Amino acid sequence: MAMEDEKFDGMLMGMAQQAGGIEPLMDQFFGFMRRKTDFFTGPISASSPEHNAEEAVLKAFRKNKARAEEDIKEKQAKEKKRKAEEEKRKKRIEEEKAKQQKQEASRVEDITEEVAAGKTAAASSSSSGVVDLADKKEDGPEANPDDGEGTGIKPVNNGTDYGRYRFEQSLQDLHVYVPVPAGTKAKQLVIDIKKTSLLVKVAGSEAVLDGEMYQSVKLEDCFWSIEDEAGGKGRLVSITLTKMNQMEWWRCVIKGEPEINTQKVEPENSKLSDLDGDTRQTVEKMMYDQRQKANGLPTADEQGKQDMLKKFMDQHPEMDFSKAKIC
Repeated sequence: MAMEDEKFDGMLMGMAQQAGGIEPLMDQFFGFMRRKTDFFTGPISASSPEHNAEEAVLKAFRKNKARAEEDIKEKQAKEKKRKAEEEKRKKRIEEEKAKQQKQEASRVEDITEEVAAGKTAAASSSSSGVVDLADKKEDGPEANPDDGEGTGIKPVNNGTDYGRYRFEQSLQDLHVYVPVPAGTKAKQLVIDIKKTSLLVKVAGSEAVLDGEMYQSVKLEDCFWSIEDEAGGKGRLVSITLTKMNQMEWWRCVIKGEPEINTQKVEPENSKLSDLDGDTRQTVEKMMYDQRQKANGLPTADEQGKQDMLKKFMDQHPEMDFSKAKIC
C-alpha cells in the first residue's frame, strides 16, 4: 500500500514546489479537473450516476484525514517504543560500565600483587629496585599510529567537492549543490528523489547524479530549488535530503563515488542542543576524542586509565613507578 501511496510523490513534489504552496497546488489541480475532465458536470462514477463533486472531494478528504490520524497514532506508538528501547539500552550500558569498573578494580589488585612481588625480589638482589609494569607485546608487525583514524578524502564542510557537484552535511540533513548553465529553467531539469536513489540531470545532457544513495532519506522532507549562482557565472541547483538515520555521517552521496573520512567531520556545537541526553553525550565524547588525537593527547578512555594508575601510585608512595605504564 505504501508503494502505491508514493507512486506519484516525485511528480507531485515537483508540482508543489513550482506551484509555491498547498493552496496554489489545489487551485492548479481543480483547474486541471475543470479544463480537462467533466468532474464538475458529469457523474462521479458508474455506480453513482448522480453528480456530487463536492461529496467526492469530502470523501477523499475524510479518508486521508483518518489515515493521517492513524499515522500520528502509529508515530506516537513508535516513539513510545523507541523510548522504552532507549531506556533498556541505557540500563544495559550502565550495567556494562559497572562490570568494566569491577574488572578494572580487579586489574588494579593484580597490579598490586605484581608490584609487591617485584619489590620483594628487588630487595634481595643488587638491582635498582625499579618495578616495570609494561606489558610485553606479542611478536608481529608494528602497530600503525594512524590505525583508528579512518580513511578517505578529508572532508570540507563535512562533505567534499567532486567538480560536477558538491555536498555538505549535518547529522540531520545532506545538501547537494549542482552547477548548471546560465539560463537553465526548472522545467528543463529532471530531478527524481526517491527513498534510496537520486537522479539529477539537465534535459538533453548526461545525468550529473544517477544511482543508489549512501543511505535512505525521508522522502516527504526532501526538496530542491534552482537559483543564480554567486558571481553570476551560472545557476545552482540546491537539493536538501533529510536523512532517515539522523545519527550517521554519509561518506558520499551516491554509492561508488570517492568517500570522505567521516572520522574527520566537525559537527557544529550549536546542533548539540537538538540531541537527546545520551546521544549528545556520545557525540561530545567523539568530538573530544578527535580533538585529543589531533593534538597528540590521550582520549577520554586512555586518560581514565592513566588517572587510575596515578591514583594507585599516590596510594603507594613507597614503590618505584619510574618505568611503569598502563596499556
